[in-house]
Amino acid sequence: MIKFVNAKINIGLQIVGRRQDGYHNLQTLFYPVGLYAGSSSNPEVFCDILEVIPSSGMDFTLKMLGNQVDCPMEKNLVWRAADIFFSNGVPEGFGASLILDKHLPDGAGLGGGSADAAFTLLALREEARNYADRQRKSWQPPTDRQLMALALKLGADCPFFIYNRAAYAEGVGELLKPVDLDLHGYFLVVVKPFVSVSTREAFAGVRPAPSSFDLRCLPEIPVSQWRDCVFNDFEKSIFPAFPAIRDIKAGLYDCGAEYASLTGSGACVYGIYRDRDVALEAMSVLRMVPTIKAVKLLQL
Repeated sequence: MIKFVNAKINIGLQIVGRRQDGYHNLQTLFYPVGLYAGSSSNPEVFCDILEVIPSSGMDFTLKMLGNQVDCPMEKNLVWRAADIFFSNGVPEGFGASLILDKHLPDGAGLGGGSADAAFTLLALREEARNYADRQRKSWQPPTDRQLMALALKLGADCPFFIYNRAAYAEGVGELLKPVDLDLHGYFLVVVKPFVSVSTREAFAGVRPAPSSFDLRCLPEIPVSQWRDCVFNDFEKSIFPAFPAIRDIKAGLYDCGAEYASLTGSGACVYGIYRDRDVALEAMSVLRMVPTIKAVKLLQL
């Protein structure tokens, strides 16, 4: 089984309080991106590729290809997801070989690692169910809700990728409600700078405050008007510390974006464009900027 692992953007991100466990309560809107990457209409590659091969006589193995993630194998989110899944109970004799071909940038605010973990849970459930059916073994696969509970143990935005549809999120990002937001027909320019922002750096400058705008209202507001009311609170601290990231957002607007924002806690910035030709021109301009590592165009 092969899964093409998409990413996400945050449309608005409000840090509304600090929790007793040390985490922060937030309000944001998650939107999946890269769903059409690799198709004839959007040939740009923007996904990770996860292959799960059923096996027997073992639990699981993991092989990494593509971009290398700088962490021990047992701390890799795909490894941890598989470990949690198998620890939760699988059909007797079921095992799996996992291969992850990594292309999504890490430390970008796009949720690439979280998506890998969630898709691992989904793929293992499907393969374990097929194995149980073939072997006529009694096994009750976990529900989506149960998978989301397992995903939350791996990261705050992991549950979203089980859901993988536009959603309003509260809590640490795990409390999801569907949002009827459809950006079909728009184009997304995603910009990755050379600089990176650690989660610790991003949260160090956060000052929680009550939300100034109800993000659930976004479907009722034209994208061209989001600039005046939809904000990512991390920009308040990240932009002064990393002016190159601030300049990317300004550059996206200068190149005709209807809305532009930092995504997550950074470091990627995205711009939403109505016209594909305008988006292509923006790519050409931004690729000449020396502080920018990569620019991608995605169909929404």
